[in-house]
Amino acid sequence: MTAASRVNPLTGLILPVGLVAIWQIAAGTGAIDPTIWASPAAVLQQTRAALADGSLLADLAASLERDLAGLCLGIPVGLAAGTLLALSNLADRLFNPSLTAIRQVALFSWVPLISLWLGSDDTAKIAFVSYAVFFPVMLNTYQAVHGADQKLVEVGRMLCLSRIQMLRRIILPAALPGIATGVHLALIYGWLATIGAEYLFSAGPGIGSALMTGRAQFRMDMVIVGMAAIAVVGMTLNVAAGYGERRLLRSRGGAGA
Repeated sequence: MTAASRVNPLTGLILPVGLVAIWQIAAGTGAIDPTIWASPAAVLQQTRAALADGSLLADLAASLERDLAGLCLGIPVGLAAGTLLALSNLADRLFNPSLTAIRQVALFSWVPLISLWLGSDDTAKIAFVSYAVFFPVMLNTYQAVHGADQKLVEVGRMLCLSRIQMLRRIILPAALPGIATGVHLALIYGWLATIGAEYLFSAGPGIGSALMTGRAQFRMDMVIVGMAAIAVVGMTLNVAAGYGERRLLRSRGGAGA
């Protein structure tokens, strides 16, 4: 057993618990202005109220629905584009320079154009999330497929496999780790883009909209509850993606053993 594995998992709670204790002391002594930063008691009270009236769960459901829709659009397109660019020299030369140039434009720079083309409703928000998801998946898929073991490819050619068989049996399995990394990143970027879209586009149900409402009303308890909900969902997605990625790669390794 290594030293890292002997570390108590509760050790990671020391810092946040300590910060909350300092936060509570500062709030209790009046060292912080409640209009700028709410007390832990106020945040806890707002959390209970938001759960009781269902507003927090409704906002989370709306945000997760947009996030899922964006992932369902962006991930398949990214997978297809990355695979095509890696396998076709013509497509690579034709499209890769333009995609590289587009990728240099900051994500939020597209908000004015998206709002002009698609309005400011859910369609625009989902398109924004899809765009944020597309590039990490496309780039990781491109690199993984392009870097597939050439010895395995040569074996496939010796076996006279068709292009489809080569792709399914050799190239994609070899590229699986890189593809899984791209999907993992897409889950993280997609959630961040969802919150950003709700914050920048028109009001509606969602955690980002709840943050805007709290800011407009100078309700820092609402803002902090929304921030905490964003963090919890983001951590959950990250942990779930990491777990799924490890399970997938372990099963692949076991199958190949």
